[in-house]
Amino acid sequence: MKRFDVFKTIQLVFLGGLTLAALYTVLRDPVLYARIAEDPHVRRLCLILWLLLGVSFVSLFYDFSSYADMKRENTELDNAIYSDALTGIANRYSVDVYLGQYLHKPLPPDMGCITLDLHSLQEINAASGHAGGDEAIQAFAEILQKAASGVCFIGRNGGAKFLVIFRECTERRLERFLDGVREGTEAWNASHPVPLRYSSGKAFEEGEKVHTLTELVALSDRRAFRERLTEEKR
Repeated sequence: MKRFDVFKTIQLVFLGGLTLAALYTVLRDPVLYARIAEDPHVRRLCLILWLLLGVSFVSLFYDFSSYADMKRENTELDNAIYSDALTGIANRYSVDVYLGQYLHKPLPPDMGCITLDLHSLQEINAASGHAGGDEAIQAFAEILQKAASGVCFIGRNGGAKFLVIFRECTERRLERFLDGVREGTEAWNASHPVPLRYSSGKAFEEGEKVHTLTELVALSDRRAFRERLTEEKR
């Protein structure tokens, strides 16, 4: 796509330069100008050449328009395939693609992840209907994005479960993210009758017991599940 765009731009610049050069030559050469004005055969030849230039310009502009439409359609297709329709963040397929990059590869030492499970969704649906549940999922996704500040991968890993993966991770970065999620959730809960309740599990620098990113994600998922069970027993 990019190569096509560059090639068409070069074509357009070349045609524009050729047109200006032809005009300059005609206007600066009185003999040639008079010859064109007097000789119908020369005028006919010039007309054919100008028509060819005009058709070329129109064709190039049509190509640019088609290219822009194609880029827009490809962007929409990418969004449909890789983005979650409800929240706009990466969907389950995108999560699988992201994890697939590290399949059968050693876990990078600076990688950490957090699994978050929004487990009050059933109560919200019962109180506010399906639309209320959708609003809660959207709000929680926005809270995660705000807390992340664009420094990590965020995906909806099916249902009301979210996965956050950090590169160049530190314990402080994980805690700062969780603090942001906590603050955002509390702000949302202050104006809604049924609160957002979630459990989280983080995994980072786990030593020899974790060797791949898949194992790291699975560990964070188990910890989020254990935290949920603990909260439900209270």
